[in-house]
Amino acid sequence: MVCSQHLALCPPFTSRHEFSSGENVKPFTPEKAKEIVMSLQQPAVFCNMVFDWPALHWNAKYLSEVLDGKKIQFRMGMKKRDTAPQFETKCNYVEATLEEFLAWTCGQPTCVSRPFSCYDFSKYWTYADYKYIAMIFEDKTEIFKDIMWSDFGFPGRNGKESTLWIGSAGANTPCHLDSYGCNLVLQIQGRKRWHLFPPGNTTFLYPTRIPYEESSIFSKVNVVNPDLKHYPQFRKAQAHVVTLNPGQVLFVPRHWWHYVESIDPITVSINSWIELVEATSHEINLQYLNGAMSAYLEYQKVTVSEDRDPSTHDTEKEASSYKRRKIEVNTKPEDYKSWTHEAGFTVVKAKKLEKIPFGVHLIPVLPQSQEGNSVGAGAVESDARDLLSENEEGHFGKLRCSGKQSVMSNDCETLADQTDADSNANSSQMAISTNDLLDCLVNPQVINLVTGLLLERERV
Repeated sequence: MVCSQHLALCPPFTSRHEFSSGENVKPFTPEKAKEIVMSLQQPAVFCNMVFDWPALHWNAKYLSEVLDGKKIQFRMGMKKRDTAPQFETKCNYVEATLEEFLAWTCGQPTCVSRPFSCYDFSKYWTYADYKYIAMIFEDKTEIFKDIMWSDFGFPGRNGKESTLWIGSAGANTPCHLDSYGCNLVLQIQGRKRWHLFPPGNTTFLYPTRIPYEESSIFSKVNVVNPDLKHYPQFRKAQAHVVTLNPGQVLFVPRHWWHYVESIDPITVSINSWIELVEATSHEINLQYLNGAMSAYLEYQKVTVSEDRDPSTHDTEKEASSYKRRKIEVNTKPEDYKSWTHEAGFTVVKAKKLEKIPFGVHLIPVLPQSQEGNSVGAGAVESDARDLLSENEEGHFGKLRCSGKQSVMSNDCETLADQTDADSNANSSQMAISTNDLLDCLVNPQVINLVTGLLLERERV
């Protein structure tokens, strides 16, 4: 038995054939959508892009029937607000079916919701998070086709490369940043509230590698209930807050911090992390490496020659040294292109849009106004009332966004180590952080390249 609240939160799916011909057309072609994703520097919500996806059927009741008694792991957390984040490593876990989960959220007898019997629904929330669809539906692979990320310009990407999230009210993911790719998130049932912070806010969020998770860096701050005595710099953080509704897709750029919380009794969402660097062949990787090494050796040759020349005056050396430092700091992509061209190959640059087409189909997630920034997290929020028009037709998945538009800044903010506590978070000065170095070292393409080089050496 499923209580009425679950049905109310998940309106019946409307197929694309029920719309008039003019409404069947998506606002962006796959090619255009990919250009947007490749160009966006701040989070935004796509509307009217997934109205024909079968995955919009995936409410908790439907998934319970498809899984047919299969148990999955749920994370348990307290609903009380504490100043410390509820990290996954500190939570209890239970194995349960979705049917038992639905019974628990409806307050049905413990005999029906037995695995959750020790947890009072009024005091606890639960989250089936990070569930790889390829694993939980390993015997039902045809379901992968219900998710069509190809509409966003990534052909062949579907449920096999996606993750499922099912939670109760209050379920949350502590504030963190992912060290890989960008993130596309489809909301299916209920609503989730996202608190997003730009990479430039990293210092203000007190990053930590505890709990250790190889692909994420967490914040010590509970961004919805911050301890400003211990983390005073959080006052300077600038949140972008949005409530994601069913049928909408949120784009989260690479290295943006985010805290996510379920605000309805049942929430279901699907995401896919996308690495925006196109894969290259082993031969091309070797050419890149050789080109870089040639450029570096050439630079070293010039440096040694200048240092050994006794006829060079100190002032000239100083000027030359300054010039080299300036080149190191200010080298532009076209400079690298000339080096690689000399090595016999050319760098292909990703196409960037000159202007992001914000409008009713692409809504920017705006930053908090400076005037209201008292604790860093009380951002002016975009929600269902902001993103949907007053004359919404009520079609699930075919959402009408309002004309409440404010074009956000497209300035690129960098993930920089800031040693001065009072420094500006939006500084344009570029710095390389340890996180950037780690990204390089654990990048799959770098690992493939190094492995290939080692194999080549063994063959010689």
